[in-house]
Formats: sequence, structure tokens, C-alpha cells
Amino acid sequence: MAAPETPRLTVDTVIELPERNDGGVVLIERANEPLGWALPGGFVDIGETLEQAAMREAWEETGLEVRLVSFLGAYSDPRRDPRGHTVSVTFVGRAVGEPRAADDARAVEVMDPADPPPLAFDHGLILHDYLRWRDKGEIAPVRPLPFPRRP
Repeated sequence: MAAPETPRLTVDTVIELPERNDGGVVLIERANEPLGWALPGGFVDIGETLEQAAMREAWEETGLEVRLVSFLGAYSDPRRDPRGHTVSVTFVGRAVGEPRAADDARAVEVMDPADPPPLAFDHGLILHDYLRWRDKGEIAPVRPLPFPRRP
């Protein structure tokens, strides 16, 4: 029996830097297509847990050792990534230190999550959900698309 064709699995992390005390989060400017600003993240490797992948991707792109503090949500809209259907499991993490751009990141900045630059993927929606989590303690809401009827 052939393996089913499924979306590719990714992780993203909203990284807080509590020592800065300004409420900013870490965003990277992507060096590869699709270009733009984004949350640190990437594809889960075979043999990794979601949490390991999130911490690895954060470290590779920002140089920060992140401690994950919460699950935020899962994002699966087939249109979220122009390269193809991906599903992102997203976390909130905290780190100490100064981020530095590395790996797939052209630049890294700490920015106000309520007023980010134009973002790649659906990361604007993720930051909207992050603010809801930060202010109200609620994880991302369920956003079902219409059920696809098949012949």
C-alpha cells in the first residue's frame, strides 16, 4: 500500500524576550522564497518531535535558545504557503539574549506584534492569535473551512 499524500509539516514560534520588557517578538526577514518577514520556523525533520523542531529552527535562524511555554495553534489553510500545502504547529517561546540572523534569515528584528511589517504566509493571523493568547490566555480559535464535498 502506498503512503498517503499529505501536507508538509512545519513549526513556527512566537519568541518573546522578557528581559527587554517592551512586548516585542522576534521576526526574521526570509532569505529564500517566499521573501518577506516571518516568524522563525521551518520544516519538521524525520525523527524530531514538534517541540524539538521548533527549538532547532529558532536556534538556527536567530541564535536564541528558546524555552517553549505554550502551544498557540495549528494552521492548515491549503493557501497559507505559496510553495504548497503545509500545516504549521505554532508555539510561544521565551529566550534571553540578542537575536542574530543565521541560516534562512537575512535579518532579524524585535518588533511590536500589534504593528508588524507585511508578513509572509499567514503569520499576520498567527500574531493576531498570539496577542489574544497574551492578553486573554486563549489559544487560537478553530477556523474551519467549508467541508469539501467529494463526488
